[in-house]
Amino acid sequence: MTTNFLRVGLALPVLALGLLAANFPDPPMESVNPAAAKTATAVLAGGCFWGMEGVYEHVKGVTRTVVGYAGGKKSAAHYEMVSSGNTGHAESIEITYDPAKVTYGQLLKIYFSVAHDPTTLNYQHNDHGPQYRSSIFYGNDEQKKIAEEYIRTLDTAHVYKHPVVTKVVALDAFYAAEEEHQHFMARNPTHPYIVNVDVPIFEAFRKTFPELYRK
Repeated sequence: MTTNFLRVGLALPVLALGLLAANFPDPPMESVNPAAAKTATAVLAGGCFWGMEGVYEHVKGVTRTVVGYAGGKKSAAHYEMVSSGNTGHAESIEITYDPAKVTYGQLLKIYFSVAHDPTTLNYQHNDHGPQYRSSIFYGNDEQKKIAEEYIRTLDTAHVYKHPVVTKVVALDAFYAAEEEHQHFMARNPTHPYIVNVDVPIFEAFRKTFPELYRK
């Protein structure tokens, strides 16, 4: 998101853009049976949460998405405060999914390959500040292991020109954002920021992961 809803998003290249799924490293194998639970939750941060939600709410197996804030205190979990960059929060998305239909690793493959750029520190596109940082907020040891191992794989394979800067940190709490931010992309398809920044990311996801895309 931008600190001003009226700000016009710049037309910027999408991260992966040449990294087709067939050439992008697969995530680590999960050591527990992912289908053993009926639902699971992942919390990811990677720039403006409008576009992140726009991608993940169209992933097969995802049953619910909520945009919000993670990394700071409850008292500071408000849009205007988070936008200052001084609260410790990152704009994040809470993803509820069916592990029998999509794995945590697959969610991370989308995250690293098309949903955002994991090599830019504290900014994405034309949004700057620690609130736009790349961060995986893990909920258990299995998520931590998969995320850290995947980052090592990506760096070792030199998938990107620069090292991955994504932080893997424990989730203390997730706070839902204000209602006007929920499903913003779906409700505001002609917003300049959505058109110029988030739609290209969404199209990259749809074309790169047709087997995981749902309308």
